[in-house]
Amino acid sequence: MDLGRGSRLAKERVSCFGVEAMQPDPAHRVTGLLAPVFALRGREDFGIGDVAAVDEMVDWCAERGIRVLQILPINETGADHSPYNAISSIALDPATLSLASRFLPELPKRERAKLTNIAVTDALASGPVRYPEVKALKHRALRAAFDASVGAEGRAAASAAEFEAFVQAESDWLSDYALFRTLMDRHRDGAVWESWPAEHQTPEGARSWAAALPPKARAEFGRTARFHAWVQWIAFRQWSAVRERARRRGVSLMGDIPFGIGRCSADVWARRDEFDLRWSCGAPPEPFFKPDLFTERWGQNWGLPLYRWDRMRENGFAWWRQRVKSVARVFDLFRVDHVLGFYRVYAFPWPPWENGDYLSLDQEQAKAKAGDLPRFWPEGDEREESRAANRVHGETLMRMLLDASGECGVVAEDLGWTPDYVRPSLASLGVPGFKIPLFERRQDGTYTPVESYAPLSVATFATHDHEPLAAMWERWSRDPNGAVEARRAADWAGWGARALPTAFTPELHAAFCRRLLDGPSWLAAFMITDLLGLTLRFNIPGPMSASNWTARLPVAVAELGKDAEAARRLAAIGDLRRINSRV
Repeated sequence: MDLGRGSRLAKERVSCFGVEAMQPDPAHRVTGLLAPVFALRGREDFGIGDVAAVDEMVDWCAERGIRVLQILPINETGADHSPYNAISSIALDPATLSLASRFLPELPKRERAKLTNIAVTDALASGPVRYPEVKALKHRALRAAFDASVGAEGRAAASAAEFEAFVQAESDWLSDYALFRTLMDRHRDGAVWESWPAEHQTPEGARSWAAALPPKARAEFGRTARFHAWVQWIAFRQWSAVRERARRRGVSLMGDIPFGIGRCSADVWARRDEFDLRWSCGAPPEPFFKPDLFTERWGQNWGLPLYRWDRMRENGFAWWRQRVKSVARVFDLFRVDHVLGFYRVYAFPWPPWENGDYLSLDQEQAKAKAGDLPRFWPEGDEREESRAANRVHGETLMRMLLDASGECGVVAEDLGWTPDYVRPSLASLGVPGFKIPLFERRQDGTYTPVESYAPLSVATFATHDHEPLAAMWERWSRDPNGAVEARRAADWAGWGARALPTAFTPELHAAFCRRLLDGPSWLAAFMITDLLGLTLRFNIPGPMSASNWTARLPVAVAELGKDAEAARRLAAIGDLRRINSRV
């Protein structure tokens, strides 16, 4: 069977930029785990999961035969801390960096001792992520390491050649990012560049302004920019080291490329002509997802600017190619978020902060106010000609991504209102899509049997945007109308005619896991909460919530699965994995 990428699909591990990567191979089924970095608790973290915690998680996976460790995007986040609204498409988040001596030897012992003596660290260690405190602490530590290791002339004492090589090799994006990040510091960590003084709103204007500063101020500004570049050098060094160790343990790291980039980002600031700020990307209303009245009526307004594909095409999609190659430097395969947007994307003619103004308006009133209505770009799927054109558009972009990825594996998140041409299109390109039982339904509402899932697919119960199984089961048990859904799910899991338990018992948990592992999908992936039978939720799309992206696992990585009930659940799943020959 020709799946579109030739003999590459027959290989699990192939060369990727001189090292190994994972390719989807339906003949070699594997088990995966999704674990958001921020949610992990490591031995030496400071209030947020970090590179060292991921390193611990690699060992945890390896010991249990889990071959793919999937994480959410790790690009630097802004004020809302969403990994899908980053301030850079390439820069890695300093909050994910480890301050442990084995990862950051540049940090002097006296400075590390100060950090461990800060009273707030105990508070940071418990509860959810407290981003303002965590980011401030990491910034202080990294600045101390920079000042200790980089001389007044801005040259690293011990690793000058490596740092300089990094700066030169990454100059296409790093120079603008470092300038943008330094201006953020000047504007009290504010990334809303449209509110900055006029001379700061473009890279050219900002450089001219900086060049005209008095000598002392100019030197300090330049050193701060140098610091932000240095942090990125450290970030890529730490993440690359974790990937290499994961490979030695037989675990492949799976990254994530968001479809969009934040409006308040270095990318949009520096490459304005490639983005359309008049429109905001989003998603149309969906029957299964109604977190608030606006989303139920109008859909999700993400606030991410549209791409000007015509402008990007002129330079061979240089921005996208650079983005993909940077991800391939630290991951063995990656997930393309919201792949539907590459075929056609839903967009709003107003920004999300104006959503409330449209909540009570009808279509005619909304159009009169905004000048247009939310719609698909380049066009919708109402006409056959439009569907054909959208498929060609999407395949052109996906081929570009595949080409830029080298030999690294690519999977596509194809969830939502999926046009009937998208999944055949992805299959023709050799790109696995997702299968979530809750959304795979027959006409009568019952679940599609797992045996019907395409071998070239990723089967999972939930993504970071969804309730874990245990939480869903509890909700169904409380809701008088939930019995029908609970029975449909249990029938899919092979529960039979037995009475349904009110609680999400270990036996019920094992039944669901067995069915997912039974299936033909190349990758059966569990969100860590589903693997452990937890109700913890990481994100609720739509409404802005202070709790989004802050939830952390109840115990440290080293303690996961050690309590009696969790141990039984994991042992049962391990037996099922071996029975189903998922190696």
